[in-house]
Amino acid sequence: MKKEEFRKVIERDFGKKEFQKLMKLNNEKKVQNFLNELEINFEYKGDTCMSPFRVLQEKKAHCIEGAMLAALILRLHGEKALVVDLTATEKDFDHVICVFNKYGKWGCISKSNHAAHRYREPIYRDIRELVMSIFHEYIDKEGRKTLRSFSQPVDLEKFDYLQWWKVEHDLWEIPEYLAEVKHENILNRKQIANLRKADKIEIDVGNVVEWKEEKR
Repeated sequence: MKKEEFRKVIERDFGKKEFQKLMKLNNEKKVQNFLNELEINFEYKGDTCMSPFRVLQEKKAHCIEGAMLAALILRLHGEKALVVDLTATEKDFDHVICVFNKYGKWGCISKSNHAAHRYREPIYRDIRELVMSIFHEYIDKEGRKTLRSFSQPVDLEKFDYLQWWKVEHDLWEIPEYLAEVKHENILNRKQIANLRKADKIEIDVGNVVEWKEEKR
């Protein structure tokens, strides 16, 4: 869909008031600030992959939900709706970011409960360089560096047939696709074996979160 057609679809599906809010988020910095205002989705009732429309209703999101909402907003302003999948070891969580290209360089918008995995200025030459800016702070609770691979940008326009921006059911088709798409490994076996664990102060900083999970 062309930009104007897509805008009409979102205004119809989201309502004029919500649409106007999104149209005010006319640069990447505003989009990141908006995501930061949303609570973290701790999935207390089970795993979710909510559409942007549901995220706005619930006022909470985890990483892929935030990335899809950010991608939707960028698309409303004429940009591509691009997301990148980051994979970690089995003892840590994967992550999904919304990427954008500005002035010929790459940056990203990210919904995360941790400071290190958030917004990146558009100063990186390619996706690998952008991802590597996250590598050293991508650690588990024992200080092990866990980031292992990343995908190239995936344009969410390919999922328009699902009406991914508004559906009420969980969008498992998108994370399943991201899991299957080709990923580039960051490290070889020797590099993995040679990794240094983060020290105590690094671990302490990594454990700082914005939203506290309730005990249930």
